[in-house]
Amino acid sequence: MEGNRWHWQEPGKAWKGMGIYHVTMTVPSREPLLGRLIIPDDDPVKAYVERTEFGNRIVDEVLGIHNYYPETRVLQYSLMPDHIHFILHVWRPMDKTFNSLIRGFWQGAKKIGRTHTIKPLLINPELNSGLTDKGWIEADPIFTERPFVRPMSRRGQLQTMYDYIRMNPQRLATKKLKPGFFYVQEHVEIGGRMYQAVGNAKLLQAARMEPVHVRSIWVKDAEEHGADTALRGYKNGCAQAAKEGAVMVSPFISEHEKAVLEYLLHEKLPIIYIADNGFGKYYKPSAGLFEAVADGRMLILSPWTYDPKKKGVTRAECIEMNKMAEEICGI
Repeated sequence: MEGNRWHWQEPGKAWKGMGIYHVTMTVPSREPLLGRLIIPDDDPVKAYVERTEFGNRIVDEVLGIHNYYPETRVLQYSLMPDHIHFILHVWRPMDKTFNSLIRGFWQGAKKIGRTHTIKPLLINPELNSGLTDKGWIEADPIFTERPFVRPMSRRGQLQTMYDYIRMNPQRLATKKLKPGFFYVQEHVEIGGRMYQAVGNAKLLQAARMEPVHVRSIWVKDAEEHGADTALRGYKNGCAQAAKEGAVMVSPFISEHEKAVLEYLLHEKLPIIYIADNGFGKYYKPSAGLFEAVADGRMLILSPWTYDPKKKGVTRAECIEMNKMAEEICGI
């Protein structure tokens, strides 16, 4: 796939043609109908999901997409107690739209759900109103919400999603064994602002905190004039401060700030991360941040209410989050 221009990205061909998609279908009630999480020896690394019969049928439905759409193949999937993830590769243009594929899969899953919840003929004939000709009561579908689909196109995104799906049982087990760090804390006041928080709030009591904010002038000098002394010096200074015990605070927006974040995560150093969106009811940190939260090395803060429709971050929000980092550090 490297170097290909996927057809769904071209004008007039949206959702039709080659591409790789991450699909998630969830039981809206969040009941564990698809399986049961097993954690041998209380070790999250060993965690796995024991499927129910219903769960097995849903997996078969996912793997059966290829029978109806031979242009597709499932690269990876993970069945969880209340949802399923899978990565679908459309390796050649389809006759039908991708939207039709998802609709067909969804209808098949709803049909399985009805079969799973259907009730046998009632013994009392007076209570048999509403029965079908076959003597069954029509059941409501379990999957009442359309599957969520995310097209993948950025470099490295596929491997990230592979890792995310593969580690799903481990992350759920970690949340169950260490619920305190993953609980969404409301009304955390810092410097006159109110935040939501996930992670280790004790990091706010650190004796030393330092913001991470790479200035655009340093990047410009490095990229346009080859003068990268200031940029390298600042990033190395951030690393040294963290090694000396400082908690590094930032929204980590630019690629150079993200590079600092990657270093901090790799070296298992403490971080306060400012997020541009709040936390939904079933929030869990992304794969890269999850381990740091579980180990108590990270606190994630957001002053905003969760918005499920939010996409991207504005310049004004970036400026405001960098200001928050300085406030938290007492600068």
